Amino acid sequence: MRRKKNTGGGASWMDTYGDMVTLLLCFFVLLYSMSTISEDNWKALVMSFNPDALKTITETSGNDGPNADPNTDDGSGVGMAPAIPDQNLANLYEELVTYVESIGMQSNISVTKGEGKVFVTFNQSVFFDGDDWTLREESKPILENVGAMLSHSADSIDEVRVLGHTAQANPDKPNTVFVDRVLSAQRAANALAYIQEHCTVDPARMISEGYGQWRPVASNDTEEGRAQNRRVEMIISSRDLGNGELRDSVKEYYTEKGEANTAGGSTTGGEASRESVESQSEASQ
Repeated sequence: MRRKKNTGGGASWMDTYGDMVTLLLCFFVLLYSMSTISEDNWKALVMSFNPDALKTITETSGNDGPNADPNTDDGSGVGMAPAIPDQNLANLYEELVTYVESIGMQSNISVTKGEGKVFVTFNQSVFFDGDDWTLREESKPILENVGAMLSHSADSIDEVRVLGHTAQANPDKPNTVFVDRVLSAQRAANALAYIQEHCTVDPARMISEGYGQWRPVASNDTEEGRAQNRRVEMIISSRDLGNGELRDSVKEYYTEKGEANTAGGSTTGGEASRESVESQSEASQ
């Protein structure tokens, strides 16, 4: 009887088995690398092995913007602080209203509130002279007090946005584009910079914008209307607002205020002729 030849392949299953175990190990390593560890559970595990281990707290710090804020959710849900109650912003609103009344500036400073937002409007005469962006000396104490009130609610504030506006000096012609934009932007920047120097709100949450003549709240046909359009506004948003809420506060604000005042006006920023202007009108912007 012929003996079967030994091919030596009896142990080949070990190779397949070893490859499978290696792949499983890689799979679980990948799962582990993508997982998160609860800090409390980790401390409990360490303490179970070493009861004498000291509990230490690691603090995250940074001033590189909202993404560096340890209270900001990065989308993973880790490190997200509890929502700030909207009552904090309501207290800020009451504080601002009381202050404006105490200095008798109700005709030049208006304070209103929406859902999760506080709106403050300063007439041009409060801060600036005509065609100028330099802060008037009498405006600085007002900004200092506003900065102090913002500091009281700093933990509740998601964003402080300061908006600069001009009026259309000549109802028949739009303003010179460069002067119009720079003037409004510089007014907003100067007001915000002074507030920033006198409050503790994270600077990364403070924004200045210049809209020029293009967001009027009244008709430019009359001096009274142009006086309303020359203004600096502040929109303060609460952190209690979710990412899906109206992040563009300007839309909400002008829907309520701007449309009603401009409905009867014959000339607004959007309706003005876009002809090129060689020289700026002598009237104030």
